[in-house]
Amino acid sequence: MIAVVAIAADRLTKVFDDGTVAVDGVSFAIEPGQFMVLLGPTGCGKSTILRLVAGLETPTSGHVLIDGEIADSWTAQRRQVAMVFQDYALYPHLTVAQNIAFPLRMGHGPVSEQRIRAVAAELGIAEQLHRLPSVLSGGQRQRVAMARAIVREPKAFLLDEPLSNLDVGLRAQLRADVTGLARRHGVTTVYVTHDQTEALSMADQLAVLRRGRLQQVGPPAQVYGDPANLFVAAFLGTPRTSLLQGAVYAEPDRIVVDLGAQTLDLPVDDPRVAGLAAHHTERVVLALRADAVRLVAAGDTATLRGTVRAVENLGHEALVRVTTGGLPGTPAQSQLDLPDPDVRLAELLAEDPPPRHLRQAIGRIIPQPRRRQPPATARTEYGFYPVYEPDPAGPDTDDDSDLVVRVPMPTSARPGDSVTVEVDLDRLLLFDHSGDRIRLS
Repeated sequence: MIAVVAIAADRLTKVFDDGTVAVDGVSFAIEPGQFMVLLGPTGCGKSTILRLVAGLETPTSGHVLIDGEIADSWTAQRRQVAMVFQDYALYPHLTVAQNIAFPLRMGHGPVSEQRIRAVAAELGIAEQLHRLPSVLSGGQRQRVAMARAIVREPKAFLLDEPLSNLDVGLRAQLRADVTGLARRHGVTTVYVTHDQTEALSMADQLAVLRRGRLQQVGPPAQVYGDPANLFVAAFLGTPRTSLLQGAVYAEPDRIVVDLGAQTLDLPVDDPRVAGLAAHHTERVVLALRADAVRLVAAGDTATLRGTVRAVENLGHEALVRVTTGGLPGTPAQSQLDLPDPDVRLAELLAEDPPPRHLRQAIGRIIPQPRRRQPPATARTEYGFYPVYEPDPAGPDTDDDSDLVVRVPMPTSARPGDSVTVEVDLDRLLLFDHSGDRIRLS
């Protein structure tokens, strides 16, 4: 078996010459043979961390450690890691066999035709060894890239979104192949992706990143089920997690989350909600995934009323989108779509006219005082209503306040139906106005 390594980052930071902070004080540890996935939106620093581990970039501060030794000054060859890129990076004038053998010819091990054929057979491309990359499918090219990494028997695999160029069906197949290969060979693996399905299905450990900072790290089930902050809760969830603004009101005989159009009444004697008393009158964001809600005939507590806006038939199940009249959480709260904080908004809007995507993003993010009309009157007895709203000139965001409910097929739900949605208190996620988790008892 290949001798594997442990990989760690200690307050790893990378600032590029133009001042861009790509990685900001990231620390994590990967045990030998473990499969770590770095997950986050585009531009969050995932690939930069991978390049720092590979030795293709030099840290501005902090360290990369391999088997407990600081490896910042080590060459890429000394680190004995193999990197697989998104674009395959195959030599077009070389056959599949020559591409696989290339690292061996560059001094990463003895050239062995038997070894090349064995690796090709393991990846199902033994019949393609004489072909050029130009006649291969995307999946076959990625298998060649994987074979080229495996043949040198590295101590670690570093994979930079290797499946993102493939169609959905092929990605699902290759996900299983990649994880199977890594575990059969027992090789420490760092895998970069923005696809949460890949991350949750492949990882032993999942690290969620945003703007170069580590948000949460842990086993996938733990990160998904127990998100540390609003960003993690909003980023993980298919379909996208529903976010609603509200305020907590705790009375001796009643605890509610006031959503403006209606209240979510919680059982006052339930130990899971007892801790909310400490947050009386505080503004909160309610995060509900599709697996945290269900349609019911009626209910007294932990339910919301709404109208079916759309039904999406997925064959084995349907996604029922229910409008409850609440105010959606803004991108600024969930931190999913923020302009560069180092650029003044006035400068972003200086173009005449400003780019449409900037008008839309900024219109949804900037807190806008109500104009042209008096402040709205709340429709609930507690009097919660938002102190700001998205810019009315911005894009239509009605569907952002939908609750999405998974229901088995066939379903009787139809657009326009009035329905009752019950919330599973074990999966109820609440966050304060800064995005930090409010944990229920």
